[in-house]
Amino acid sequence: MTIVYPDAYTLNPGDLDWQPLQALGTVVLYDRTSPDELVDRLKEADAVLVNKVKLNRETLAQLPKLRYIGVTATGYDIIDMEAARERNIIVTNVKGYSSDSVAQLTFALLLELVLHVGRHSESVHAGDWANSADFSYTKSPLIELAGKTLGLVGYGDIGRKVAAIGRAFGMNVLVNRRNTANGEEGITLVDRKHLFAQSDVVSLHLPATPDTIGFVDADLLALMKPTAYLINTSRGTLLNEIDVAQALNAGKLAGAGLDVLSVEPPKTDNPLLTAQNCVLTPHIAWASYEARVRLMQGVVANLKAFQNGTPINAV
Repeated sequence: MTIVYPDAYTLNPGDLDWQPLQALGTVVLYDRTSPDELVDRLKEADAVLVNKVKLNRETLAQLPKLRYIGVTATGYDIIDMEAARERNIIVTNVKGYSSDSVAQLTFALLLELVLHVGRHSESVHAGDWANSADFSYTKSPLIELAGKTLGLVGYGDIGRKVAAIGRAFGMNVLVNRRNTANGEEGITLVDRKHLFAQSDVVSLHLPATPDTIGFVDADLLALMKPTAYLINTSRGTLLNEIDVAQALNAGKLAGAGLDVLSVEPPKTDNPLLTAQNCVLTPHIAWASYEARVRLMQGVVANLKAFQNGTPINAV
């Protein structure tokens, strides 16, 4: 079996072992692949692994040997699923591999917003502490999370982990989710408008769908407290980025911590790149070493099961 991975660098920039995958066939790895290179690189593939490379109907039609697509992520919106099914191509994904890491970064972003650790460290290294008249000083107001309200939009595996961490900080947890039944101890189910109005921190943990793309807009943001924070470690397209930037710059939102943007890498004119009180990280919540080890294991297990005639995690 010929296995081609056209965008392999983000999963394994050099610290993981390809051998378990290479044991399954002839593996051809490319760090990155541009759209005009894609068909030529994949035309001999029996199986393709992809992270962000899009496989649309036109591309799939030019890959007659292809029988398997392994998405090296959870989301599979990069694949034209209707075209894949028409061609009897099995598509698999890997779920849950990064839940702990995403929950961890959610709070890393929030803690940076409320404690400004980076700013204080830079101040110390610049000599401000050595030259201070006092043993302690602050460069920004410091906010305690205990007693604050954490609002979670979406309550899957990641949302539950974020809720648990929030409760450990002493936060009250509000949840808005599609299934409004079976509330559990320690959370309160509310509608979306109530959540945005009452929360001191709103954190997004839901997929991008026609119903959720751009849903965080000026109307919802206007409901938020000017002291509140917005965190997004899910999908950048959930935000109307112009509206979020305007709210930040107008002081109608205390800060935002974002690991994702609508276009990645972002265009230089993305308004969030210059917005006030906006902490940005380059889509790294999924990318801890431990999460990538689990992802690699899942990718190999999915492909091995397909080869054995018993596909798992098909979407």
